[in-house]
Amino acid sequence: MSDVSAAVDAARRGVRRLAVLGSPISHSKSPALHAAAYRVLGLDWEYRAIEMDGAGLPAFMDGLDASWRGLSLTMPLKHDVVPLLGWRDRVAEVTGAVNTVLFADGGRRLGFNTDVGGIVGALREADAGDVGRAMIIGAGATAASALAALAELGAHRVDVAVRTPDKAAALGAFGDRLGVEVRIAPDGLDLLGRAGDADLVVSTLPGGTVLPVEASEVLRRSSTLFDVAYSPWPSRLAASWQVAGGRVVPGIGMLLHQAVLQVRIFVGGDPATPLPDEPAVIDAMRRALA
Repeated sequence: MSDVSAAVDAARRGVRRLAVLGSPISHSKSPALHAAAYRVLGLDWEYRAIEMDGAGLPAFMDGLDASWRGLSLTMPLKHDVVPLLGWRDRVAEVTGAVNTVLFADGGRRLGFNTDVGGIVGALREADAGDVGRAMIIGAGATAASALAALAELGAHRVDVAVRTPDKAAALGAFGDRLGVEVRIAPDGLDLLGRAGDADLVVSTLPGGTVLPVEASEVLRRSSTLFDVAYSPWPSRLAASWQVAGGRVVPGIGMLLHQAVLQVRIFVGGDPATPLPDEPAVIDAMRRALA
């Protein structure tokens, strides 16, 4: 019996609790995704959505009992959780962002980043994983994960468009460590109105964001947009891309692929080790999003 199969058998002997935390969180599809996975695996586990901000996170985590197995984290908690952890995986260390917490033996809190793998998986599945030049809109925690994913996919130059260019300085330093040339647009989001040479544009903004600048028609026609947002869908940016006849890869693919890695972590403790009958698990998760 494999280690993961043994972990599943052990997990079947008790109810474990999990949750996705963030603000806002009512739109989250994570509970449906995870519930579908645990049904296939035969686990009587509870996974729910909890509204949470950074100020309340330390007390919440301190108050959890031994029935809790882990947490999924979304905005604005991916940086806030870092000081509360005892260990982080390599991807979380590199990006400085954590979206998954595993409560291990001895009360240890282990932090992981599955967003990078989720982005890579979504783009490859959509046959959009051949990237040379790219653009990222936004400079938050998800932008760092997007930059790491773009480096993995072979990008050699990434332009960053953000309302306040000074806030993107950390991405420039991060790009140096990854071996990717990062150019932060001094005119901020105005870059969208004049650029047209990116193979891929990655928007890390919430779906309801209203941009003060419309992307140029050349950019929308010639570049693929990967929008990490999935609710509401289409986002304003994705809708404008579609009107121009450009290609759009929705963020729901990232949600699926990063969630598969999270389930691996919660069940077996390792994002790299496949689940028992994983194709059936993924199929159930995909149908839960339909």
